[in-house]
Amino acid sequence: MKLATCLCLTTAALALASPVLADCGIDKGSVRILSNDFPALGVVNAAAEACASPTVTVTRNQTSEHQSLQVPALTSNPAIYSVAVVANDSVVPLLNAGLIRPLDDLVAAYGQTLQPSQLVKIDGKVMAIALQINAQHLWLRPDILEQAGITTQPKTYEDVLAAAEAIRGKGILEHPLAAADKPGWNLAAEFVNMYMGYGGELFEPGTAEVSIENDKGVKALETMKALTAYMDPDFITYDTNAMQAVWQSGEAAIENAWGSRGAGVLDPAGKAPEVGAKTVFAGAPTVGGGTVPASTLWWDGFTIAKNVSDEDAAASFRAMVHAIGPETAKANPTVAAWLIPGYEPTPAAKGVIETLKAGAKPYPMVPTMGILHTALGDNLIGYLQGSESAEQALADATKAYETAAKEAGFLN
Repeated sequence: MKLATCLCLTTAALALASPVLADCGIDKGSVRILSNDFPALGVVNAAAEACASPTVTVTRNQTSEHQSLQVPALTSNPAIYSVAVVANDSVVPLLNAGLIRPLDDLVAAYGQTLQPSQLVKIDGKVMAIALQINAQHLWLRPDILEQAGITTQPKTYEDVLAAAEAIRGKGILEHPLAAADKPGWNLAAEFVNMYMGYGGELFEPGTAEVSIENDKGVKALETMKALTAYMDPDFITYDTNAMQAVWQSGEAAIENAWGSRGAGVLDPAGKAPEVGAKTVFAGAPTVGGGTVPASTLWWDGFTIAKNVSDEDAAASFRAMVHAIGPETAKANPTVAAWLIPGYEPTPAAKGVIETLKAGAKPYPMVPTMGILHTALGDNLIGYLQGSESAEQALADATKAYETAAKEAGFLN
């Protein structure tokens, strides 16, 4: 199955104004939400729950296990949930199984407050409504950089490596860098970011044939390994949670970390306000002379289940549109880089917005991407640990992908 995708993430749209919704306007129906569990979605789900009335029920299951639940839950007829909140990667299984409905008719009827940047189109049809964007980007400690004699903000990974050497050379920090290189999902995401920064294409155009065994793949791994020389020796244990903890401990000066974690770091009432006060966020760096950031754009948004009544579909769509109205962004400006009319980016969102403006590409939204992501996460660590060459690591990942893709019917 080939998917032509379009998520028109335009920065100009972030500043558009829109009328405030006075109420949800729903006569009757059942709204049943399944979502991941992090603060921004908690805000949205709570706003949707405000649409409940004697004739409208609104329930939610907000859980980190959402991705394992969504396919069986939406396969039921009627579906257990009428709304599945998804991201670039978690929407693909629902698309492959035909478990979510096109939203063009609902957008036409009830989506007047939405903007083009929120419409996620698959093969020309609106299949999801994006509510926020996220990306990995630079977290910086300008005070430490200045101590090391660095007066300009790093813009490239070459700059990052030079800065790390200067910081170590001055005896300020022995391990000034950190990255989410834990084998599995995190390591694969790091490779995809770096590989795309080098201009790499993950698949042969129009096919499910993987395309990583090349010079760009080798360079991506070599750059990742060069960075590890300035990381804690336990870098292979670092996932997203560990990255934030290391930063808040003051043990790192430069990270390429998730924008969605930014508000927690800058929070003056958070775990390390003294570190947050010295933290600056900036766009993701480029690499190897490229002009596209070595990062990928992610979106979170909602879909509507196919196996629900039209009444519940309409009620669910209207409740979610209400939940992502301007008032939500206005009342909660720091919890996300909202794709909501009228949203004004905050310091916590600065890095995400700069990465978006610099032309970072969306994380690939194709049926085979999940298989490749798993293969990468399981097979690249040997090179970073020095037990095999970059070429062998890429060959191992390719072989693992091809085996799984054949079993799934994507390759002969």
